[in-house]
Amino acid sequence: MPRNPGYADIAAHFRQQIQDGTLRPGDEVPSYAAVKEQFGVAHTTVNRAYRVLKMEGLVLTSPGAQLVVAAPGSNNIGMRVALHAATGSALEGAESSRILEVGMVGADALVSPRLEVDPGTSVQLRRRVVSRDGVPVHLSSSYYPAFVIAVTPELQQSVSTGASRELAAERLGVAQDQVLEEVTCRHATEAEKEVLGLTASEVVVTQVVRTVTLTDGRVVEVAVKVAEGSTILRWTTSLRG
Repeated sequence: MPRNPGYADIAAHFRQQIQDGTLRPGDEVPSYAAVKEQFGVAHTTVNRAYRVLKMEGLVLTSPGAQLVVAAPGSNNIGMRVALHAATGSALEGAESSRILEVGMVGADALVSPRLEVDPGTSVQLRRRVVSRDGVPVHLSSSYYPAFVIAVTPELQQSVSTGASRELAAERLGVAQDQVLEEVTCRHATEAEKEVLGLTASEVVVTQVVRTVTLTDGRVVEVAVKVAEGSTILRWTTSLRG
Protein backbone atom coordinates (compact mmCIF):
# COMPACT_ATOMS: atom_id res chain seq x y z
CA MET A 1 0.00 0.00 0.00
CA PRO A 2 1.45 3.46 -0.93
CA ARG A 3 2.23 5.93 1.86
CA ASN A 4 -0.53 8.22 0.57
CA PRO A 5 -3.11 5.81 -0.83
CA GLY A 6 -5.81 6.92 -3.22
CA TYR A 7 -9.31 5.53 -3.60
CA ALA A 8 -8.14 2.95 -6.17
CA ASP A 9 -5.52 1.61 -3.73
CA ILE A 10 -8.12 1.26 -0.97
CA ALA A 11 -10.57 -0.42 -3.33
CA ALA A 12 -7.81 -2.84 -4.41
CA HIS A 13 -7.04 -3.62 -0.75
CA PHE A 14 -10.60 -4.67 0.06
CA ARG A 15 -11.08 -6.35 -3.32
CA GLN A 16 -8.14 -8.60 -2.48
CA GLN A 17 -9.58 -9.39 0.96
CA ILE A 18 -12.87 -10.40 -0.69
CA GLN A 19 -11.13 -12.51 -3.32
CA ASP A 20 -8.89 -14.35 -0.86
CA GLY A 21 -11.75 -15.04 1.56
CA THR A 22 -10.62 -12.73 4.38
CA LEU A 23 -13.97 -10.99 3.88
CA ARG A 24 -16.70 -13.48 3.01
CA PRO A 25 -20.23 -13.05 1.61
CA GLY A 26 -22.41 -11.41 4.26
CA ASP A 27 -19.50 -9.96 6.26
CA GLU A 28 -19.66 -6.24 7.06
CA VAL A 29 -16.84 -4.24 5.54
CA PRO A 30 -15.04 -1.71 7.78
CA SER A 31 -16.92 1.52 8.44
CA TYR A 32 -16.02 4.78 6.73
CA ALA A 33 -14.58 6.07 10.01
CA ALA A 34 -12.43 2.96 10.46
CA VAL A 35 -11.05 3.16 6.92
CA LYS A 36 -10.33 6.89 7.28
CA GLU A 37 -8.33 6.17 10.43
CA GLN A 38 -6.58 3.09 9.02
CA PHE A 39 -5.35 4.77 5.84
CA GLY A 40 -5.28 8.42 6.88
CA VAL A 41 -7.57 9.56 4.07
CA ALA A 42 -10.59 11.80 3.67
CA HIS A 43 -14.20 10.65 3.77
CA THR A 44 -14.57 11.37 0.05
CA THR A 45 -11.67 9.00 -0.72
CA VAL A 46 -13.33 6.18 1.21
CA ASN A 47 -16.64 6.94 -0.47
CA ARG A 48 -15.05 6.69 -3.94
CA ALA A 49 -13.31 3.43 -3.02
CA TYR A 50 -16.52 1.82 -1.79
CA ARG A 51 -18.41 3.16 -4.81
CA VAL A 52 -15.98 1.25 -7.04
CA LEU A 53 -16.59 -1.96 -5.09
CA LYS A 54 -20.37 -1.42 -5.34
CA MET A 55 -20.12 -0.94 -9.11
CA GLU A 56 -18.11 -4.16 -9.36
CA GLY A 57 -20.83 -6.00 -7.45
CA LEU A 58 -18.49 -6.91 -4.60
CA VAL A 59 -20.35 -5.07 -1.83
CA LEU A 60 -23.92 -3.94 -1.28
CA THR A 61 -25.94 -2.03 1.28
CA SER A 62 -27.80 -4.26 3.74
CA PRO A 63 -31.23 -3.37 5.21
CA GLY A 64 -29.44 -1.96 8.26
CA ALA A 65 -27.55 0.49 6.02
CA GLN A 66 -24.29 -1.41 6.58
CA LEU A 67 -22.06 -2.29 3.64
CA VAL A 68 -21.62 -6.06 3.35
CA VAL A 69 -19.81 -8.38 0.99
CA ALA A 70 -22.17 -9.49 -1.76
CA ALA A 71 -22.95 -13.08 -2.68
CA PRO A 72 -22.99 -13.79 -6.43
CA GLY A 73 -26.46 -13.74 -7.97
CA SER A 74 -28.41 -15.53 -5.26
CA ASN A 75 -27.95 -17.16 -1.86
CA ASN A 76 -24.81 -19.26 -1.57
CA ILE A 77 -24.98 -23.03 -1.25
CA GLY A 78 -24.19 -23.07 2.46
CA MET A 79 -27.26 -20.93 3.12
CA ARG A 80 -29.39 -23.18 0.90
CA VAL A 81 -28.22 -26.34 2.68
CA ALA A 82 -29.09 -24.74 6.02
CA LEU A 83 -32.46 -23.62 4.65
CA HIS A 84 -33.26 -27.17 3.50
CA ALA A 85 -32.28 -28.61 6.87
CA ALA A 86 -34.60 -26.15 8.60
CA THR A 87 -37.57 -26.15 6.22
CA GLY A 88 -37.26 -29.17 3.92
CA SER A 89 -36.83 -26.89 0.90
CA ALA A 90 -33.73 -25.23 -0.56
CA LEU A 91 -35.88 -22.45 -2.05
CA GLU A 92 -36.97 -19.31 -0.24
CA GLY A 93 -40.65 -18.40 -0.07
CA ALA A 94 -40.52 -16.05 -3.07
CA GLU A 95 -38.46 -18.43 -5.20
CA SER A 96 -39.53 -21.03 -7.74
CA SER A 97 -37.59 -23.53 -9.86
CA ARG A 98 -38.45 -24.70 -13.40
CA ILE A 99 -36.74 -27.64 -15.10
CA LEU A 100 -35.54 -26.79 -18.62
CA GLU A 101 -33.62 -29.90 -19.63
CA VAL A 102 -32.83 -33.39 -18.32
CA GLY A 103 -30.71 -36.02 -20.04
CA MET A 104 -27.41 -37.81 -20.40
CA VAL A 105 -24.48 -35.81 -21.84
CA GLY A 106 -20.76 -36.33 -22.26
CA ALA A 107 -18.71 -34.63 -19.54
CA ASP A 108 -16.87 -31.70 -21.13
CA ALA A 109 -13.55 -30.06 -20.26
CA LEU A 110 -15.16 -27.98 -17.50
CA VAL A 111 -17.09 -30.80 -15.82
CA SER A 112 -14.97 -33.95 -16.29
CA PRO A 113 -11.96 -33.02 -14.10
CA ARG A 114 -14.25 -31.80 -11.33
CA LEU A 115 -16.38 -34.95 -11.42
CA GLU A 116 -13.14 -36.95 -11.63
CA VAL A 117 -14.23 -38.81 -14.79
CA ASP A 118 -12.70 -39.07 -18.25
CA PRO A 119 -13.77 -36.47 -20.84
CA GLY A 120 -16.81 -37.71 -22.72
CA THR A 121 -18.03 -39.95 -19.88
CA SER A 122 -21.84 -40.04 -19.75
CA VAL A 123 -23.16 -38.02 -16.82
CA GLN A 124 -26.67 -36.90 -15.88
CA LEU A 125 -27.55 -33.28 -16.65
CA ARG A 126 -30.34 -31.33 -14.96
CA ARG A 127 -30.74 -27.73 -16.13
CA ARG A 128 -33.21 -25.37 -14.44
CA VAL A 129 -33.97 -21.69 -13.99
CA VAL A 130 -34.62 -20.26 -10.53
CA SER A 131 -36.85 -17.18 -10.28
CA ARG A 132 -37.62 -14.81 -7.42
CA ASP A 133 -41.03 -13.13 -7.45
CA GLY A 134 -41.40 -14.37 -11.01
CA VAL A 135 -38.16 -12.78 -12.22
CA PRO A 136 -35.35 -15.13 -13.39
CA VAL A 137 -32.41 -15.02 -10.96
CA HIS A 138 -30.04 -17.68 -12.23
CA LEU A 139 -29.66 -20.57 -14.64
CA SER A 140 -28.18 -23.71 -13.10
CA SER A 141 -26.83 -26.83 -14.82
CA SER A 142 -26.11 -29.75 -12.47
CA TYR A 143 -24.06 -32.79 -13.45
CA TYR A 144 -24.21 -36.10 -11.56
CA PRO A 145 -21.96 -39.20 -11.85
CA ALA A 146 -23.28 -42.73 -12.36
CA PHE A 147 -23.10 -43.74 -8.67
CA VAL A 148 -25.47 -40.89 -7.77
CA ILE A 149 -27.98 -41.79 -10.48
CA ALA A 150 -27.89 -45.43 -9.36
CA VAL A 151 -29.45 -44.47 -6.02
CA THR A 152 -31.53 -41.47 -7.18
CA PRO A 153 -33.17 -42.49 -10.49
CA GLU A 154 -35.62 -39.59 -9.98
CA LEU A 155 -32.87 -37.29 -11.24
CA GLN A 156 -33.41 -38.73 -14.71
CA GLN A 157 -36.96 -37.37 -14.74
CA SER A 158 -38.05 -33.87 -15.68
CA VAL A 159 -39.53 -33.16 -12.25
CA SER A 160 -38.16 -31.11 -9.37
CA THR A 161 -36.90 -33.15 -6.41
CA GLY A 162 -36.45 -30.00 -4.29
CA ALA A 163 -32.96 -30.93 -3.07
CA SER A 164 -31.13 -33.39 -5.33
CA ARG A 165 -27.85 -33.50 -3.41
CA GLU A 166 -29.59 -34.01 -0.10
CA LEU A 167 -31.62 -36.86 -1.57
CA ALA A 168 -28.50 -38.52 -3.00
CA ALA A 169 -26.55 -38.11 0.24
CA GLU A 170 -29.44 -39.62 2.23
CA ARG A 171 -29.70 -42.61 -0.11
CA LEU A 172 -25.93 -43.15 -0.06
CA GLY A 173 -25.80 -42.81 3.72
CA VAL A 174 -22.93 -40.33 3.42
CA ALA A 175 -23.20 -36.66 4.44
CA GLN A 176 -22.18 -33.69 2.33
CA ASP A 177 -18.80 -32.36 3.41
CA GLN A 178 -17.86 -29.19 1.53
CA VAL A 179 -18.31 -27.22 -1.66
CA LEU A 180 -15.63 -25.51 -3.72
CA GLU A 181 -17.02 -22.46 -5.53
CA GLU A 182 -15.05 -21.03 -8.46
CA VAL A 183 -16.43 -17.75 -9.74
CA THR A 184 -15.56 -16.02 -13.00
CA CYS A 185 -17.29 -13.67 -15.41
CA ARG A 186 -17.89 -13.93 -19.14
CA HIS A 187 -20.34 -12.84 -21.83
CA ALA A 188 -23.73 -14.55 -21.81
CA THR A 189 -24.67 -16.91 -24.62
CA GLU A 190 -27.81 -16.16 -26.62
CA ALA A 191 -29.59 -19.08 -24.93
CA GLU A 192 -28.65 -17.77 -21.45
CA LYS A 193 -29.84 -14.27 -22.35
CA GLU A 194 -33.19 -15.63 -23.48
CA VAL A 195 -33.76 -17.68 -20.31
CA LEU A 196 -32.66 -14.87 -17.96
CA GLY A 197 -34.55 -12.16 -19.86
CA LEU A 198 -31.41 -10.16 -20.69
CA THR A 199 -31.91 -7.94 -23.73
CA ALA A 200 -28.65 -6.01 -24.25
CA SER A 201 -26.48 -7.04 -27.19
CA GLU A 202 -23.58 -7.93 -24.88
CA VAL A 203 -24.26 -8.94 -21.27
CA VAL A 204 -21.66 -9.90 -18.66
CA VAL A 205 -22.69 -12.79 -16.43
CA THR A 206 -21.16 -14.40 -13.37
CA GLN A 207 -20.41 -18.10 -13.73
CA VAL A 208 -20.16 -20.08 -10.49
CA VAL A 209 -18.80 -23.63 -10.76
CA ARG A 210 -19.65 -25.59 -7.60
CA THR A 211 -18.01 -28.92 -6.81
CA VAL A 212 -19.71 -30.68 -3.89
CA THR A 213 -17.96 -33.54 -2.08
CA LEU A 214 -19.20 -36.08 0.42
CA THR A 215 -17.43 -36.96 3.66
CA ASP A 216 -16.02 -40.08 1.96
CA GLY A 217 -14.27 -37.87 -0.62
CA ARG A 218 -16.52 -38.63 -3.61
CA VAL A 219 -17.87 -35.78 -5.74
CA VAL A 220 -21.67 -35.89 -5.63
CA GLU A 221 -22.41 -32.96 -7.96
CA VAL A 222 -20.81 -30.35 -10.18
CA ALA A 223 -23.14 -27.41 -10.82
CA VAL A 224 -22.59 -24.47 -13.16
CA LYS A 225 -24.67 -21.45 -12.16
CA VAL A 226 -25.02 -18.40 -14.39
CA ALA A 227 -26.41 -15.06 -13.16
CA GLU A 228 -26.22 -11.49 -14.39
CA GLY A 229 -23.22 -9.61 -12.96
CA SER A 230 -19.42 -9.61 -12.93
CA THR A 231 -18.36 -10.51 -9.38
CA ILE A 232 -15.20 -12.65 -9.27
CA LEU A 233 -14.85 -14.68 -6.07
CA ARG A 234 -13.66 -18.13 -5.02
CA TRP A 235 -14.21 -19.82 -1.66
CA THR A 236 -14.82 -23.13 0.09
CA THR A 237 -17.76 -23.62 2.47
CA SER A 238 -18.17 -26.45 4.96
CA LEU A 239 -21.48 -28.28 4.63
CA ARG A 240 -21.13 -30.30 7.83
CA GLY A 241 -23.85 -29.88 10.43
